[in-house]
Amino acid sequence: MTADEQHIASAFDRDLEAIQAKIMKMGGLVEAAILDAAQSLETRDEELAEQVRKGDKAIDALEEMINEDAARLIALRAPTAGDLRIVLSVMKISSNLERIGDYAKNMAKRTSILAQMSPINGSQAALRRMAREVNEMLKDALDAYIQRDAVKAADVIQRDQDVDQMYNALFREFLTFMMEDPRNITACMHLHFMAKNTERMGDHVTSICEQVIYLVTGETPDEARPKGDKTSTDATFSPQA
Repeated sequence: MTADEQHIASAFDRDLEAIQAKIMKMGGLVEAAILDAAQSLETRDEELAEQVRKGDKAIDALEEMINEDAARLIALRAPTAGDLRIVLSVMKISSNLERIGDYAKNMAKRTSILAQMSPINGSQAALRRMAREVNEMLKDALDAYIQRDAVKAADVIQRDQDVDQMYNALFREFLTFMMEDPRNITACMHLHFMAKNTERMGDHVTSICEQVIYLVTGETPDEARPKGDKTSTDATFSPQA
C-alpha cells in the first residue's frame, strides 16, 4: 500500500468511527425513549411522556447527520466494496433506530389520554415488561454491531418471537376486557396500539441484526424469521400502528 493509499484508508477509518459514535449515541437515546415511554404509562407520568415526545427531535437530527456524513464519506473516500457495505449498513441501522424512536414517541402520545381513564388491570406493567425485553434486544443488537458478532445478532432475531408472544397475549387480554365491559373499549384500543408499537420496535431490532449479519458475512439471513404475531389473521381488528 502506498503512502497515499494509507492516508486515504486512515481517513476513511476516522470518518467511519465518527459516524459509528453517532450511531451509539442515537442508540442510547432510543433505548431511553423505549423505557421512559413504558414507565410514563405505568406511572401515569404525563411530564415524562412529554419528555419522550420532545426527545424524538434529537433522534431525528442524529439520523439526518449520520446520513449526511455517510453520503459525504462515499463521495470523498470512494470506499471499496467491503467498506461500502459498512457505510450502507450504518445508514440502514440509523433508519431502523429512527423508526423505533417514532414508535416510542407514539406510545408517549397516548399516555396523556390514558392518564385520564381508569387503568386496565395489569396491562401497564405487562407493556413495560414487553418494552424492557425490546430494550434488552436493542442493547444486544448494538453490541453485536460494534463487536461484528453475527452469532449474537442471530440470537437476538430469535428472541423477537418472545416479544411476539407477549403481544399476542396482550391482544387476547384486551379483547377479553372489551367484551366483558364496553366501557373498557377506548382504553383497551389505546393500549393495544401501544402494544403493537412495541411489537413493531422488535421487528426493527431484528432488521438491525440482519444488517449485522450482512456486514459480517456478506449475506442476508437465508430464511425469513417465523413471525409469532398471529393477530393479523383475527377478524376482530387488525390495527395499523
